[in-house]
Amino acid sequence: MPHPINTICIYCASSPEIDSCYLQAAEELGEKLAKKNITCVCGAGNSGLMGVLCEKVLLGGGRIIGVIPRFMYENGWYHPQLQEIEITQTMHERKSRMAQLSDVYIALPGGCGTMEELLEIITWKQLGLCSSPIVILNINGYYNALIEMLHTAIDQRFMKPDQRHLWSVATTVDQALQQIGI
Repeated sequence: MPHPINTICIYCASSPEIDSCYLQAAEELGEKLAKKNITCVCGAGNSGLMGVLCEKVLLGGGRIIGVIPRFMYENGWYHPQLQEIEITQTMHERKSRMAQLSDVYIALPGGCGTMEELLEIITWKQLGLCSSPIVILNINGYYNALIEMLHTAIDQRFMKPDQRHLWSVATTVDQALQQIGI
């Protein structure tokens, strides 16, 4: 029997100059995590999807554990209202700590950092270092090309066919939450 889901790691963009459909998804996800009393583990950022996610979780009375490398913290890139911030020495330690704290993983759209976090946790699952659900939240078709690339890797035998099940894809927040059982 699967263990209860208490924490969800959310990978997402810190860029503030993105389409409103992505911001709305982050808002909705933050609101629903707070309402369901699920702790949000994230990169502690104060802008973009990360900032909006943090604001909505906090407004809903939810809990956030922000994990941020020292250089980002010292540059003031953290959300000022977070009460739980863990400071790591490196980006590698940040990703590892976020994974350790989390029961499942959801990737909202984001840039290279978000995609790198997503691909790393998929790799961990592939290697047996993680067994938790991973959901790619494909808002507005954002991840279509990445999903196609993953399927190409399987089709051309860089990955095994059964590895298609390392992740799932959702197009709405509700669908993503249903896929992880909450």
